[in-house]
Amino acid sequence: MELDLNMLKPQERVSLQLQLLYEQAGFRHYRMGRFEEYGLYQENRRFLPSEQVITFTDLDGRLLALKPDVTLSIAKNAQVEPGGCGRFYYAENVYRPSQKSHTFREIRQMGLECIGAVDDAVTVQAVSLALQSLALTDREFVLELSHMGFVTGLLDAVGAPEAIRPRLLTCIRNKSIHDLQKTAREAGLSPQGIDALCRLETLSGSWEQVLAQAEPLALSAPMGTALTQLRALCEALGEQSRYIRVDLSLANDMDYYNGLVLQGYLAGSPRAVLKGGRYDPLAAQFRPGASAVGFALYLDELDPPAPVAGQQPGMLNIALPKGRLGDKVYDLLSGVGYGCPEDYADSRKLVVENLAAGIRYFLVKPSDVAIYVEHGAADIGIVGKDILTESGADVYELLDTGLGRCRMCVAGRQDFVDDPGRTLRVATKFVNIAKAYYAAQGRDIEIIKLNGSIELAPLLGLSDVIVDIVETGTTLRENNLKVITEFMPISARFIANRASYQFKRQEIDLLLEKLAEVTQG
Repeated sequence: MELDLNMLKPQERVSLQLQLLYEQAGFRHYRMGRFEEYGLYQENRRFLPSEQVITFTDLDGRLLALKPDVTLSIAKNAQVEPGGCGRFYYAENVYRPSQKSHTFREIRQMGLECIGAVDDAVTVQAVSLALQSLALTDREFVLELSHMGFVTGLLDAVGAPEAIRPRLLTCIRNKSIHDLQKTAREAGLSPQGIDALCRLETLSGSWEQVLAQAEPLALSAPMGTALTQLRALCEALGEQSRYIRVDLSLANDMDYYNGLVLQGYLAGSPRAVLKGGRYDPLAAQFRPGASAVGFALYLDELDPPAPVAGQQPGMLNIALPKGRLGDKVYDLLSGVGYGCPEDYADSRKLVVENLAAGIRYFLVKPSDVAIYVEHGAADIGIVGKDILTESGADVYELLDTGLGRCRMCVAGRQDFVDDPGRTLRVATKFVNIAKAYYAAQGRDIEIIKLNGSIELAPLLGLSDVIVDIVETGTTLRENNLKVITEFMPISARFIANRASYQFKRQEIDLLLEKLAEVTQG
């Protein structure tokens, strides 16, 4: 009896098809146990941070780790002939802590790794298989490429200090031009250097167009080499290259990736379903002189999305914050032609739409906007920088609207004097922001989480200081409190789901262009 693959769930069907694809391409199946010696990850924490590892002690007192990664194990243990290139594929469950849910995640991965003598032909094969892997899902897809050599070469060319590069990379990766400009200015970069960094965000689209635009901007030999390698790769892929987009703002961890970077997206999935690239530093850690390229496909993301009632193709779903900020945001959007026939403020409906404009609004709590966008329930949204930072949402931050300007501050009693010799008690509802701020100073703190009336805490002796939003400072003054430090400007930001931006870019960019004309003159 012949197996009917259509009877299987999407994950199961694709898994079997991927296994056949990789084996026919000459890849060997790599299997690993559920547990690993923790020492492997401790010694290589520059490639895999310790906070991503779940540890426990076995019956013999050994410190073990629940398998958090496969690539590291292959890089260390896989058998590769001297001068050859080992080709391996895997289908494994990995386990990592979830910082947001404060529990553990089991992640189903399938992928491949090429380790050893990785030449251009091997790289072309790996990227071709990534494209074929996405195609097996029978859904619209796109594979995004970049090259770390272009990004790091640009950072070198503009004289970016090493200490500030991770922050600059985060801004570049998030397409947050406003924060990129601010961070670069604070680092002392020249106006020309800042402008060059900001132009990275525009270098996104078809590979022919982007590489042509980027060539005049190659300020160093490494940047030119990166573009040459990308062009050769895309040309070698032939017809497959029509599914490729180049986005030179796609920048991953500099300690891990040193060349090609790739991410794959499926229509209807809220995040990248495939990630990978060139990671020579890790390969050389175990095999001096070795290179490596590979990718992982996240099988849990392959289930088709549930249909949304009344959803029209190409319609933009916007998470609109309720309340005063939401009123301002709606007025702004309505002013550029994206209002609704039905006034959302006069309705108890949670969803209002304008079919002619291709817009659907979801009315949500301000603190939930970033969550709706990150998880793909909404394509775009407008949210305060405070909420965005606190949530840590993995989204594109495309525009500072300028609405709702205020600042995040440390405040305390008028007579407060800090004693560095004791733990500082900090009351706040912005726990993550407060922790990050004081961690950068090396200050020992105790967090007291409150949800309202934060100003009461120092008045009643519950805390020494507070970390909170300050707009005018009137409430502080009326309660005999003072601003001690202002450390983060806040305003409403236009954000987009990373996957939605791949498939609805034209619609999002059109709205973004109209908003920028109004908010930035």
